Amino acid sequence: MKARIGYAAWTAGAAQFFVIHGIAESAWARPYSWARNNISDLGNAHCAVQREPEPRYICSPEHGLMNVSFIALGTLLVVGAVLTGPAWRRDVTATVARILLAGAGLGFVLAGLAPADVHENQHVLGALLIMGAGNIGLVLAGIGLSNDIPDSLRRAAGLLGITAIAAFGLFLSRHYLGLGMGGMERVAVFPLLVWTLAVGTRGLFRQPTRKRGAGSSVTPGTF
Repeated sequence: MKARIGYAAWTAGAAQFFVIHGIAESAWARPYSWARNNISDLGNAHCAVQREPEPRYICSPEHGLMNVSFIALGTLLVVGAVLTGPAWRRDVTATVARILLAGAGLGFVLAGLAPADVHENQHVLGALLIMGAGNIGLVLAGIGLSNDIPDSLRRAAGLLGITAIAAFGLFLSRHYLGLGMGGMERVAVFPLLVWTLAVGTRGLFRQPTRKRGAGSSVTPGTF
């Protein structure tokens, strides 16, 4: 049951984020751009021209809703990292991966509590936890996940993590490769959310399997 709660947390956290993201961006009078605008722009509390890292006008009427979504996402990522124990090996790599994924959750909470135009330093720290700790945790998840997890999800964790880390480096160096500032940021952030959504959905809805003749069964929470 604990594992099911963990999978549900990951599923709900990522799903609500993408839904609220769409609601918040649709509320902008000036069209919000995935290429020109940061994700954090949706949570900015004031309407103003932002000069860094790229000049743009920000005015997000639903910033409060977006910041609540950041906090909810972060909290649910932590819950999932704590409760999805059966999905992981019992070794140091798995433990470190789960700690780093929980660190990404704390980063989202910090980003929601400290909008970029209100508490910039705290917000930047949150972003570093998300794109730094979270993506390293995603790479390690490819090694630390149990063999009961399909190879496709384990390989995806490593590949998505490496891609996101590379995108984070490009984002920091302002090399956007034609995707724009916001586009490259999303390549650095979204892989973690897509992966947790996939793992959470599979774990939540996977039917338990029973071994014949052994008198034993795999309970719903063993993923």
